[in-house]
This record gives sequence, structure tokens and C-alpha cells, in this order.
Amino acid sequence: MNLLDKLFRSEQIEHVFSDSEYLESLLHFEAALARAEAEIGLIYEPAARTIASKCQARLFDQKAITDGAALAGNIAIPVVRQLTALVAKENEEAAHFVHWGATSQDAMDTAVVLQLRRAIEFIERDLGTLVDTLAALAETHRNTPVVARTWMQQALPTTFGFIVAGWLDAILRDRLRLDELRARALTLQFGGAVGTLAALGDDGPAVAKALAEDLRLKLPVAPWHSHRDRFAEVATTLALSCGTLAKIASDISLHAQTEIGELSEPSAEGRGSSSTLPHKRNPLTCASVLASGRRVPGLVSTMLSCMVQEQQRGLGTWHAEWETLPDIVRLTGGATFHMARMLPGLVVHTERMKQNLDTTNGLIFAEAVTFALARQIGKAQAHRLVETACKNAVAQKRHLKSVLEEDSSVSSLIPGAQLTTFFDATKYLGSSGLFIDNILSIAKGHSTP
Repeated sequence: MNLLDKLFRSEQIEHVFSDSEYLESLLHFEAALARAEAEIGLIYEPAARTIASKCQARLFDQKAITDGAALAGNIAIPVVRQLTALVAKENEEAAHFVHWGATSQDAMDTAVVLQLRRAIEFIERDLGTLVDTLAALAETHRNTPVVARTWMQQALPTTFGFIVAGWLDAILRDRLRLDELRARALTLQFGGAVGTLAALGDDGPAVAKALAEDLRLKLPVAPWHSHRDRFAEVATTLALSCGTLAKIASDISLHAQTEIGELSEPSAEGRGSSSTLPHKRNPLTCASVLASGRRVPGLVSTMLSCMVQEQQRGLGTWHAEWETLPDIVRLTGGATFHMARMLPGLVVHTERMKQNLDTTNGLIFAEAVTFALARQIGKAQAHRLVETACKNAVAQKRHLKSVLEEDSSVSSLIPGAQLTTFFDATKYLGSSGLFIDNILSIAKGHSTP
């Protein structure tokens, strides 16, 4: 089913995980293996050249591979069979050296690693776009007051720039985790039947080293056939990133609700429209990213359960990874792609933000007054006074400031002019400016998360 691909995914990452590209990655391994073995003198150079020349996906019958995988239990076996036949047509002797000393899992795991390398590059590029966009947005709105909400209720004033900086801070950590992941995950898999490279005798380590260099992958200290922490780490790292994006999407969609109206996704012909309600402007990207955020955790649980593999080759557990890990990469990559393209056009309704600060008739400033009183009469008594005033303000549908001004126990401690200052959103932002600066400094590369 491909009808929804453009809604949830990115074309570039979809291409990386297409059937043809996976086949190319498998053949890239086979060609590199032949070259590595020729380099150390294990097979003849002409044989290696012939093998490598046939490692082109366009020469293969993909339907036959699909049918063969159903019988063989994996994709590598029918691929190697076809490659051997192709080589044999040109050089019968060279055909004997196809897949020499390797096992199916070596080719398949390494092919996935090669795909991951390309996919991570695309995701990192889009994360970089998000960093630039969010940094600019945080700077622009560092002094734009907006309601901060806890438990979905108005709590205190903050700035939209500080909210955006929080999104940016999380994205920066996601980008750092992804970068750190490279050294562990982009690792060659090459161990032969049970990980000992026994078929290659004493030449096994030398072949592995040459193969890793050819593929530009890290050489592990030992093959890792049934130790799946590397792929599990890819899954969990991407899931954290997808979760960050879904949190941002959740925030934006809540700010975009009709009754709140503080943000809007960019508009375009047909974008976010309803099939029956002509007035609606749905948060399309947020919906797409949130959907991925709901789906990826379940896929990650599959990857974690697949870590418990039987002995030297998993039975079913290894197989369960084949479609699961690509789906995690595709969904996370799609969420990153779509968010990176929507956010530059995000519409910020500053006037609505200002209006919403007044929705509660001053109740949002109750904490500011409480702490001013607490310095004189203690927090417990101050809390009781202001809480009673809040109840009266709600019951009488009056502004909290007016109620407090009429309360002699308050007005005797805080004169009217001073009381007014506590109802200015720009005067009760704490250290938000400093925190924004700290995060922007990291984004600009001046410090680390």
C-alpha cells in the first residue's frame, strides 16, 4: 500500500528502503567481499572483477528473488544463486568464489547498515533545518508573551520564544544522539556461518578488515550475528527523535485549536481542508507527525524483544527485524522531513496570545502576588489570602487585581501602584531569557547539550 506514502514518509528515505536499493546494498556487500578477498590473495583478481561487474540490481530478476525468499527463508540465498549464475556465464571458475566464506546474515545485516547510513544522513540534514528554523523562531519571539499551560489549564505567563527554545533543546539532543550512534551502529557484519570465519582459515580477520575499509564501515572486534543491541539502539534513538517531533506537533496543534488560535500551520490550496466543512483548516503536518509518534513505540518494542535471539542465529527473532527496523526509519524520517518543511511557514498570532493572557481576568498572575505577599507574611498565609481573592474574582466575574485592591489585608502590604506591576506578563518571566540564550548558544555550536 503506497497511497499514503507522501503523507507519512519522505521520498528520499523511501528510495533508500526500496526493494531495488536493498538489492543494490546486498550486491554492494558481495562486490566488496570479492575485492577484499582478492586484495589479500584469497581469490584471483580477475574473478573478483567478474563478480563485482555482475553486482548490479538491473541484472537481477526481482520476482524470482521474492519467490526464492519464500522457499529459502531469506533474501540473500536467491540473490547469491542468481549472482553465481550470472558470473558463471562469463567465468565458470570465478563463480566458485561468489559469497566466499560469508553467510546470508553477513550480507543482509551489512546491507541494512549501508541503508541506515544513507537514511541517517537525510534525517540529520532535516534535523539541521529544524535547528536553524527553531533557533530563528526562538530569537524572534523571545519576548512575545504567551500563556503557559499545565494539565491543559492556564498556569503562568511565559514567552513563545521560550517554548520554541524547549523544542529546539530536545532536537539538539536528538541530533547529538544520532551522531553518537554512528560509531556503534554503522558497523560491518561479517562472521561466516557461526561468527568464527572458519571457512577462511587464518585469512578471516584480514578479509574482514579489507571489507570494512572498502565499505567505509567500522570493523567490530567480533561478529555480532545474534547480538542485536546495535539495531535496537538505532530503533530507540530514532524513536526518541520521533517522540520529540510528536511532542512539538502536539503543542502546535493545541495552540492551533479554534478557541486558542495562537498558531496556525501554513495555508495552501487544498492543504488541511475538510471534505465537508469548508471553514476548517486542519493541522495536517501535526496529524501526520503525531500518527508516526503513536506507531513507532510499538515497533520499537518489537526490536527490543528481538534482542533475545537464540544461540548463534535467531529463529524468527532475526526475521522479525527485517520489516520492523525499516518502518521505524521510514516513519521517523518522514516525520522529520514534514516537520522541517512546515515549521518555516508556521503562523504566529501574537495578538491572540495577548488576548488569551487576559482570559482569566488576572488569575494567571496569582502566583506573582502570592510570592510578593509571602516575603512579608509567610507563604501559607499569603496563599490563603490570594486563593480567597481568586475565588471571589471568579464568583463575582471581576478582575483579580480589583478584588485584591479592595482587600485591606493585601492593600496595606502592597500599594496599588506596586500591585499593578504584578499583572504585567513581561515582568514575570523568571530566567526564561537566560535559558533561551543557553539553548541558542548550543544551537550555534558555542557549547554542548
